[in-house]
Amino acid sequence: MAVQEIKNYSYKDIFSLSIVQFEKACVFKQPEQIDGYNIYWIKKGSGRYNIDFESYDFQDNVLFFLSPGQVFTVDSEQIKEAYKLTFVRDFYCIQTHDKEVACNGVLFNNIYETPFVKPCEKDTQKLQFILDELIEEFKSNEAAQYDMLQSYLKQFIIHSVRIKKEHHVITNDSETKLFKDFSLLVEQNYKKIHSVTDYAIRLGLSPKSLTKHFQKIGNLSPSNFIKNRIILEAKRQLIYSSDSVKQIAYDLGFNDAAYFTRFFKKSTSKSPLQFKKDYKN
Repeated sequence: MAVQEIKNYSYKDIFSLSIVQFEKACVFKQPEQIDGYNIYWIKKGSGRYNIDFESYDFQDNVLFFLSPGQVFTVDSEQIKEAYKLTFVRDFYCIQTHDKEVACNGVLFNNIYETPFVKPCEKDTQKLQFILDELIEEFKSNEAAQYDMLQSYLKQFIIHSVRIKKEHHVITNDSETKLFKDFSLLVEQNYKKIHSVTDYAIRLGLSPKSLTKHFQKIGNLSPSNFIKNRIILEAKRQLIYSSDSVKQIAYDLGFNDAAYFTRFFKKSTSKSPLQFKKDYKN
């Protein structure tokens, strides 16, 4: 049996750090729906994670960024060394940050982007240095500990954003900005607004113009984008809530449960109840 060491540090249930170090690679996670904001740093290990019903294979030294509400399951996993940072919105997101490092920035609450980054050796050293300082601060009981912990978390997030910007294409042209503005609007309103026209009006565009903008950057049509967001939330609620299909339909802005069932089946080829049954099995 592998020798293991698990350490947990916590500050008033609003910010925590878990460290797992095994002599031999082991499985140590369980399926969950994310409550707070989570950063998983799998420093040594491999496997496949399923995040919001999409699978991601990984092999050593990768950081995953998960936001509240996301569905996270382990398809396969062998971990030797890993870290998990967890914080609530009120600990970090209430602060005024540069948009890229905020909770609605590059890393979090961005379900349309790849949810991980892979640091190089130099970046790994910087992240480890920040993490070591964070651990020392957790161990201390000095004045202004809240501010110091928040500062180290922000440094970790800032450096992670820089890694992603360096190794992933993140453009800032007008088309991409419009897509981000549209996706944020959808994220805020998809439960009550399903019409492309309504979103286009809020963005000061016609539906036809909005569709043309989407075509230029090779994305789904606006209508499919909205539909996919609704379906994702429907899947989340079917798996992780005890609500009836009728309750879920109503929560997602459908007055007719039968229409919602047809809407769901057209997108997934399964009825809501069949999807729930198949997933749990």
